[in-house]
Amino acid sequence: MRLIISLSALLLSVVLVQVGSGSLGPLDALSGLAFGFSSTQIGYLGSAHFVGFFIGCVWSPHIVMRAGHARAFAVMAGISTISIVLHPVQESVWFWCLLRVFSGFAVAGAYTVIESWLQSKLTNENRGTVFSIYRMVDMSGTLFSQLIIGALTPAHYISYNLVAVVACLALIPIALTQATPPALPDSPRFRPLFAYTISPLAAIGIVVVGLTTSSFRMVAPVYGQQSGLDQQGIAAFLALAIVGGLLAQLPAGVIADRLNRRTTLIGFSLMSILACALIAFSPVPTLFGFPFIYIGGFIFGFATLPIYSVCASHASDYAEPEDMLSLSASLIFFFALGAVTAPTIAGYLVEVYGPPAMFNLILLAHVVLLTYTSWRSLRRPVADELRPYRYMPRTTLFIMDIVRGRRRKNNLD
Repeated sequence: MRLIISLSALLLSVVLVQVGSGSLGPLDALSGLAFGFSSTQIGYLGSAHFVGFFIGCVWSPHIVMRAGHARAFAVMAGISTISIVLHPVQESVWFWCLLRVFSGFAVAGAYTVIESWLQSKLTNENRGTVFSIYRMVDMSGTLFSQLIIGALTPAHYISYNLVAVVACLALIPIALTQATPPALPDSPRFRPLFAYTISPLAAIGIVVVGLTTSSFRMVAPVYGQQSGLDQQGIAAFLALAIVGGLLAQLPAGVIADRLNRRTTLIGFSLMSILACALIAFSPVPTLFGFPFIYIGGFIFGFATLPIYSVCASHASDYAEPEDMLSLSASLIFFFALGAVTAPTIAGYLVEVYGPPAMFNLILLAHVVLLTYTSWRSLRRPVADELRPYRYMPRTTLFIMDIVRGRRRKNNLD
């Protein structure tokens, strides 16, 4: 308990970072619609965010090494706040894209500070408990960020000011903490294609996850609005997808550990295809008195959100312990490959073919993943030893080092 209290500043900062960054994407989408941005242009904003996020994952460790943890976090909080508060200054999609690059960079940098600081405070005795709490805090922040969308007025400077205040508040807990900052971390070696060399299936699966997540995060508000949902309805639609993903983590882990990763991946890909088909073609307007789109959103989150962890676990089964950081960085690279281009493509398809086109794109991606997974199952035997399944947040490469330490403890036990 004493350790949790000492780490409370970091955990509170996690919540504030997640609320600020998680709410900005849907707010930008709804504001863009109010300003007359096309669906394709809204997709540009999502792509720009993940460009900045990927740059931040690669370069922020160097900033931490240069400035130290606390000052590096202050830099990231400042960049994030400025990039958010400047949105109302100019109603230009290209200006907003530039701002989203900086905000994505700042989010990745903030998580680099938090996760490297967290890693330095853990031991084999407390690692499992602290990582589980970190996971719950991270996903709770994600859920809350979607819920507050219903209370923000799109295309209004007050809404952006409030989000900027949350981003700035993330600085206060770390600035006031009495915990001693850790020693500066080593800069990890970046091998972008490493994941593909040890597991092509995991790499392809992570690309599909990037496509799925970024498309839904940025273009789903457009889909919701064009499907007749009001702002509160859009917030509920996004939040239910997160709730579905939360509830899927435990069964996904049990299935992945008791069967094998490929069988689990095939099952979740099939569910993803079904969820996309149900949402895109909406067989009934309501079910049990609820709009069917909400039920579809829940099923979509339940089916798609665990796939990153399944793929990461599959890749780690073939990796050596000393290669885990390189694997984490490589998975982020492949996630970015899918995430950078997908919102733009999804936005264009929605603009040309209508709201269901986004889910048709995601459906097609999972058909490809399902086919490739089935083919790889015939080409390569299951790993001799499966490491325990762990939920893997898509934050920074330091999270893999945290999980690696937890696995090392489990192996010693």
